[in-house]
Amino acid sequence: MKKGIGKAISVLAGGVAGALAGGAAIGSQMGKRLQKREDYSQKILSYYFIYNQWLSLHQQGKSLVDYFEKNGYKTIAIYGMRELGERLYDEIKDSSITVKYIIDKNADAIYADVDVVAPEDHLEPVDVIVVTACYFFDTIERELSAIVKYPVVSLEDVVYGV
Repeated sequence: MKKGIGKAISVLAGGVAGALAGGAAIGSQMGKRLQKREDYSQKILSYYFIYNQWLSLHQQGKSLVDYFEKNGYKTIAIYGMRELGERLYDEIKDSSITVKYIIDKNADAIYADVDVVAPEDHLEPVDVIVVTACYFFDTIERELSAIVKYPVVSLEDVVYGV
């Protein structure tokens, strides 16, 4: 009888331990999903503030071209050709600033009026690289600064620097 109770307790304890381990695994997965959603929300919020400031500049009759001219940048490369990159390109393509090329991890899938290269490709010299993936700027800037000797700035710096 005592052996039966001992076995039952062992089975229950094993079941509880298994349930706790399973619960921990599920909790970990949920935590990762929640963190991913939080990161995405923060990214979208940061882009909202950039767009808002950019719109405010336009309402004041200003352009991002002013930033590049003020800093003596005549040739640029745009890093990231999603929404912000496309808007930047559209704003400066018919100005005194020349976009020499675009850098994008999905270079093969990007169609543009200028050359599109991957970050690991040879990056021709320009006056400045503008990173439009602002939420990831620190990582991108660190990677680019290891391979180029010219400034790398965030679109956020450009928008707030006009």
